[in-house]
Amino acid sequence: MKKRWHISAIALALLAFAPGCSDFGDMNLNPNNPSSPSTAGLLTGALRNVGTINAQVGPGGANIVPAMYVQQFGDVIYIEDSKYKTINFNYNGWYAGPLINLQHVIELNTGENTKIAASAFGSNANQIAIARILKAYFFQWITDRWGDIPYSEALKADADFTPSFDKQEAIYTDLFKEWKEAAAQFDEGKTVQGDILLNGNTLKWKKFANSLRLIAALRLSKVKPETGKMEFQAALQDGVMTSADDNVQYKFLSESNNENPVYTNYVVSNRKDYALSDVFVNYLKKVSDPRLPYLAAKNISGEYTGVPYAVGGSKAQDLSLIGSILSQQNSAVNVMTYAQVLFAQAEAAALGWTNGDAKILYESAVAASLQQWMGTNYTDAALKAYLAQPDVAYTANAAIEKISVQRWIALFFQGTEAWSEWRRTGFPVLKPAATTLNGGSEIPRRLAYPVTENNLNKANYQAVLQSQGKDDHYTRVWWDKP
Repeated sequence: MKKRWHISAIALALLAFAPGCSDFGDMNLNPNNPSSPSTAGLLTGALRNVGTINAQVGPGGANIVPAMYVQQFGDVIYIEDSKYKTINFNYNGWYAGPLINLQHVIELNTGENTKIAASAFGSNANQIAIARILKAYFFQWITDRWGDIPYSEALKADADFTPSFDKQEAIYTDLFKEWKEAAAQFDEGKTVQGDILLNGNTLKWKKFANSLRLIAALRLSKVKPETGKMEFQAALQDGVMTSADDNVQYKFLSESNNENPVYTNYVVSNRKDYALSDVFVNYLKKVSDPRLPYLAAKNISGEYTGVPYAVGGSKAQDLSLIGSILSQQNSAVNVMTYAQVLFAQAEAAALGWTNGDAKILYESAVAASLQQWMGTNYTDAALKAYLAQPDVAYTANAAIEKISVQRWIALFFQGTEAWSEWRRTGFPVLKPAATTLNGGSEIPRRLAYPVTENNLNKANYQAVLQSQGKDDHYTRVWWDKP
């Protein structure tokens, strides 16, 4: 694990200034000179990983796997991950990449000998605040997938080559603190450079941080509901997303060095490894969902046909691939949306955490999702017809199920988030693959650690097994309770 944390700021700056990053701001300082560190380059390098996380088809296709667990997608060519073949997944690159980048941004804006030079790229406080929000964002993504992970002892370079694993409960406690403190840390100083996500807009960063807190608070609904309720109410009061204008998207470019990975898979590589699953497509057809033409492409016969989940034997031309809105070279991907925040508020109201009207919030969330995907083709009449269907209409006695199923649709192409919500709520009700390749018979609940943990951090790896449980697909993470 030494390679995971022992990464120099110079090397990371060089990575951030790789070909294809030239469009991201005017970087005037030499990134090879430690006396004038380019924190803007480090931030840009970290933010490019936000695109990778949310574009699903990341390196090796690993990021799309949770979306296959919740059966939004199925694999077309190699019918493996819909049958849960891969057990151990590697998180080392996230520590050695975006997380260490962000740690350096914080350190360079904090150190007495570096913070003046760093301030050329934005006020020290604003750079630190953004880096803290993003660090917590990446750490939540990792802990939601693996459970207990290196956290408090991570990112210390040669000061700690063998970090221990923090309990997920402790990590979540610190994530709430980080998001809250970071949102309060912004000042009126110079706008941050290198921010290719929100362009240094401090108000949007604050809303993003508070909305992350809001949704994370719901993760506690079964394990610490009182704490979850308190954190939810606090985040809501501090100010979350209030319209589609607040949506956070990662915008890919019309150039090969920063293009949408789906485009790379479908067009550049001509592989077409993934298509929408028949489970997902058939449900959308059942409820005449007006989002289907935007999420899916028609097959060669002009029909919407999902790949038979975990079966194989189909040709890509006969299937509905990912729709053009998400598969063009410069297609943007959602990081967090207003609809997602509204669904969280609807569930909180149904749980009695707030005084909101769960039905109104639910219907507003559905409307926001339809508007998001349909764009100018959205109509109130389409919404009214959709909500009138028995499978869609809100009912108090099935509130959590109705909210969860609609959130499953709204979170299309946000695989880890969709998987986390499915694990927490149990909805929609999904059947596991008929035959699996992992020795189990259920849908996976977590990812197993990279094999490097046992090889290079054995004592701490053995300790986390004793604490968390067996390192397989079926040991539930802390917040995932029946």
